[in-house]
Amino acid sequence: MRKRQQAQNEGTQAVSQATGNQRPNNTCCFCWCCCCSCSCQNPTADEVLSWSQNFDKMMKAPAGRNLFREFLRTEYSEENLLFWLACEDLKKEQNKKLVEEKARMIYEDYISILSPKEVSLDSRVREVINRNLLDPSPHMYEDAQLQIYTLMHRDSFPRFLNSQIYKAFVESTATSSSES
Repeated sequence: MRKRQQAQNEGTQAVSQATGNQRPNNTCCFCWCCCCSCSCQNPTADEVLSWSQNFDKMMKAPAGRNLFREFLRTEYSEENLLFWLACEDLKKEQNKKLVEEKARMIYEDYISILSPKEVSLDSRVREVINRNLLDPSPHMYEDAQLQIYTLMHRDSFPRFLNSQIYKAFVESTATSSSES
């Protein structure tokens, strides 16, 4: 278990350095709260195994998203999850000024053809986004978000379940459960 936490901390440091965010080295996961009270505590072996049956359940679990993100990084498709998370954050925003700012940042980071983190969207969805940029709302990216979520579910998730990253995590949680 200590090795897994050390590996998670090292991954967290790498993410912090890559994104330019300075975070304490003792965080438990990739979340940004740094308080370890965000329900991202170590999942049980049963929970980890249940992710293989339910993509939605894995995406709702902070530890599941973090592990999936680690896998997506190896496939150079981490931007899909980052886009989805940014859209989730935007949906919670109430302040109109912040909605406009976040909507513009999401566009520049993930929609613009000039972005190195551009996500793959069809032309219909891109047209809707371009119209919505005139009057941004918290839900303006819902069609795009659904398209990317579906892509991750159908394309990346099956490979994730067969990956060494997931299998090693299943094994480590099973081992730590049997030691308890």
